[in-house]
Amino acid sequence: MADSQTYSLSGTDGQRLIYGLSLASVAIFINLYLTQGMLPMLAERFDVSAGHSTLVVSVTSFSLALSLLGYALLSDRIGRRRPLIASLWLLALSNLLLFWVPDFDALLWLRLGQGMLLASVPAIAMAYLKDRLPPVMLMTAAALYIAANSFGGIAGRLLGGVMAQYLDWNQAVLLLTVLTLLLVASAQWLLGIDRGADKRHVRQGQGALGGFVLHLGNPYLRGLYLLGGLAFMVMVNQFSFIQLHLMAEPFGWNRFQATLIFLCYLSGTLSSGQSARLMNKLGTVPLLILSIGLMALGSVLTLANTELAICLGFLCSACGFFLIHACCNSLVALGAEQHRAKATALYLCSYYLGAALGGPFLMPFWQTWHWQGVVAGSLLLIAANALALWRWQHLAKSRQLDTPVSLRRCRN
Repeated sequence: MADSQTYSLSGTDGQRLIYGLSLASVAIFINLYLTQGMLPMLAERFDVSAGHSTLVVSVTSFSLALSLLGYALLSDRIGRRRPLIASLWLLALSNLLLFWVPDFDALLWLRLGQGMLLASVPAIAMAYLKDRLPPVMLMTAAALYIAANSFGGIAGRLLGGVMAQYLDWNQAVLLLTVLTLLLVASAQWLLGIDRGADKRHVRQGQGALGGFVLHLGNPYLRGLYLLGGLAFMVMVNQFSFIQLHLMAEPFGWNRFQATLIFLCYLSGTLSSGQSARLMNKLGTVPLLILSIGLMALGSVLTLANTELAICLGFLCSACGFFLIHACCNSLVALGAEQHRAKATALYLCSYYLGAALGGPFLMPFWQTWHWQGVVAGSLLLIAANALALWRWQHLAKSRQLDTPVSLRRCRN
C-alpha cells in the first residue's frame, strides 16, 4: 500500500475535507433522528399507537448498526469517497419515496432500507480523516466532526418537531428532501478536491473479516461494546417515550414543545468535550461509575413528574450518557492495536444495536405503566450496565498483558 503521507491533504484542501465530512454528518444525523421528533405525527397519520410509533426509530438504528460493518470492509477495498458519496445521493433520493408510503409497515421497511444508507458516514468518516490528514490537523478534524454529529442529531429532532406541528406530511417530506439534497450537494463539492483518494488504496487485507474476529475475541473490548450499547439503549429511547408523556396530561405540550426536551442533549455535548480531562483527573473506572450514577439519578428525578424535574433529570442523564460514550469510544481506539477501523465499527454497531433493541424492550413497560414503567425498565438496564462495568474492570485487571500500557495508566 502506498505511503499515506504521499496523499495527505493540508491547508485549505484539508479544511474542505473536514467541512465536507461534517456537512455529510449533519445530513446523516438529521435524516436519522428527524422521525424521533415526529413520533406523534406518525402515530396519527398511520393510525398506530404512540408507543408503536417508536419502532420507526428502532428499525432504522438496527439496519444502520449492521451496515456499519459492511461499509468498513467496503471502504477498505474500494476507497473512502465513492461509497460515501454514492450512499448520500441514494439517501437523498430515497426520501422521495416517503410521498407514496401507504401505511406504517411500508414506512418501517423504507426506514430499514434508509438505515443501510445512513451507516456510510459514521463507518467511513474517521478512517477517511486519518487517511488523508496530517496528524497536526487530526484532533481538530475529529472535534469538528463530532460536533457536527451532535448538531445534526439535535437539529433533526427539533426540525421533526417543527414539521409535526406546522406542516402536513407532504410538506414535511418535501422540506426534508430539499434540505438533504442541498447538504449532500455541498458535501460533494467540498469533497471534490479529493478525487484521488479512492485511487490510493485497495488494502491488501489478509482475511477481511480477521479484524472483526480478533476484536470480538477480546473480552476487554467486548466489555466496552456492551457498556456503550446498554447506555444508548436507555438514552435514545427515553427521549422517544418522554415526548409522548409530555404531550399527555397533566402537561399537554404540543408536538413542537415536546421536542424541546432534546435540548437537554447539550449537557452531554458539553460533558463529552471534557471527558479526556476528567479521565486523566479521576481515572476511567471512577468516571464510568459516576456516569452510570448520573444516568440513574436522572431517571429517578423524572419520577417527580414536574417539568423542572424532568428537564433536570434529562440534563443529568445526557451528561452521564455522553461521558460513557466518550470514554468507551476513546478506550476502544486505544485498546485496538490492530484493525482500529474495524474495532470502531464494532463499537458503533453495538451502540446502534442498543438503540434498536431499547424501543421494543421498553415498550411493554410503557404500555403497562406509562412513564413510570419506562423509568423502571431503564433502571434495570442501568443496573445491568453497572454489572457490566464491574465485570469489565475485573477482566481488565486480570488480563494485564492483553491491554496496552496507555490503557493500564488511564484505567487506574
